[in-house]
Amino acid sequence: MDFLYLKALHIIFVVTWFSGMFYLVRLFIYNREAQDKEEQERLILTQQFNIMIKRLLFAITWPSAILTLILGIWLLISYTTFPTWLVIKLCLVGLLFIYQFTLHAIYKQQKNGIFKYSSMFLRLWNEVPTVILIAVVMLVVVRQQLSALYGVLGIFTLAIALMFAVKLYKKARKE
Repeated sequence: MDFLYLKALHIIFVVTWFSGMFYLVRLFIYNREAQDKEEQERLILTQQFNIMIKRLLFAITWPSAILTLILGIWLLISYTTFPTWLVIKLCLVGLLFIYQFTLHAIYKQQKNGIFKYSSMFLRLWNEVPTVILIAVVMLVVVRQQLSALYGVLGIFTLAIALMFAVKLYKKARKE
């Protein structure tokens, strides 16, 4: 297969994987918040959210993650050397797969009626792939001009800004 087609497919599945992860955590949040409703409403909402979560996880998120991995490995074969930026990117992708496994664990817990995490924690947890996504895109696109120090400082600043935004949202929601 032509390298550019491979690259395009890889990017497409990265996008669908991220979309799945972002929406999955939103569904976890809604499912968690449904537990505070009256019994009849809670049962209906929980049943519906469990169906939506299962379909999203197994029909979109996991297949996209696996296809991203397969296509990524296929693309890696074309490299004769592994530049530093690529090694860092692979480490970040490894973190994304760890994140994906945590989402699967949360799915299993909620499916069994265990809601260990607050909706606030889940809102913050939903920002983890955002930080990784920005880091990977910046690394891949501007790798030649990217200073390691500024890159790390930028990611930490972004993470703090996102946490602050989530806390502001929580405060605005209470009011």
